[in-house]
Amino acid sequence: MKSTLEFNLPEEEEEFMLAVRGKDIMLVLYQLDQHLREKIKYPSDTVTQDTYDTYIEIREKLNELMDSNNVSFELFS
Repeated sequence: MKSTLEFNLPEEEEEFMLAVRGKDIMLVLYQLDQHLREKIKYPSDTVTQDTYDTYIEIREKLNELMDSNNVSFELFS
């Protein structure tokens, strides 16, 4: 199966760049999620409870936003 996207450049430059860079954007989100996971799973001895709770809150919010927009990390699993 093939799919073709067409853009009228330069008018649709922003839409074109989003389509082309979508995987890169997802990779950044995945790396952020994994960074937060590591901070939660292996907290340093110097991390405060407030900071630890903030890591959890941010990771939960990231996943909530992804779920509500039907976005997942399936590509990276």
